[in-house]
Amino acid sequence: MSNIKKILLVEDDQSLNRGVSFKLEREGFMVLAARSIREARDIFFKTEVDLVVLDVALPDGDGFQFCREIRKKSDVFIIFLTACDQETDIVMGYDMGADNYITKPFSMSVMVSKINAVLRRGKSVKEYEKLVSKEIVFYPSTMMVYKKGQEIYLTRTEMKLFQYMINNPQQIITKEQFLNELWDIEGDFISENTLQVHIRRLREKIEADPSDPQYIKTIRGAGYIWIEGCVHQ
Repeated sequence: MSNIKKILLVEDDQSLNRGVSFKLEREGFMVLAARSIREARDIFFKTEVDLVVLDVALPDGDGFQFCREIRKKSDVFIIFLTACDQETDIVMGYDMGADNYITKPFSMSVMVSKINAVLRRGKSVKEYEKLVSKEIVFYPSTMMVYKKGQEIYLTRTEMKLFQYMINNPQQIITKEQFLNELWDIEGDFISENTLQVHIRRLREKIEADPSDPQYIKTIRGAGYIWIEGCVHQ
């Protein structure tokens, strides 16, 4: 069985599409290139891919629209590729299910680094059935979270933050660690404020009183800590 990773590249700029395709193929990936949502849709729903590199501005719609379609059917990795670096758009992209975000112009080596970082996360092995932390129960095989028996619905980004913290309980996690582990070390496009927004939203879903957190505590000047201990079962 082939271990070559398939990447669907959706970019309408012909020159950039060719350049990125060439670079990724040189790095050992199989690239399926599309220049519109229509072409991308035809490829995606007929071929199994490992990751989608998705431009936001496309001639027949936007990448956010196609991302919504993908997330209804698949949990495939998605990296947005766009000239827009406004924080609101970045947050919206992550909330829709993006795994990373690259702004133009960009270095090809940075793009490859981000792709490899995202694909590495897919290699994690679920070695336990559930993880219990006080009233929170997490099932890694289904990526479902419960509190007092009630399911908590998390966005993809919230889930990444939650899973990283609950797997490293009672340890201070810095912003740099979050970026290195979840978005890779090149992730300076996500500001401290953006990270705070995601943490605040996660608290609102996890905590009974977000102003008096019992799980996710802010350590001023250092980072965040999952206060409670965790038991693997």
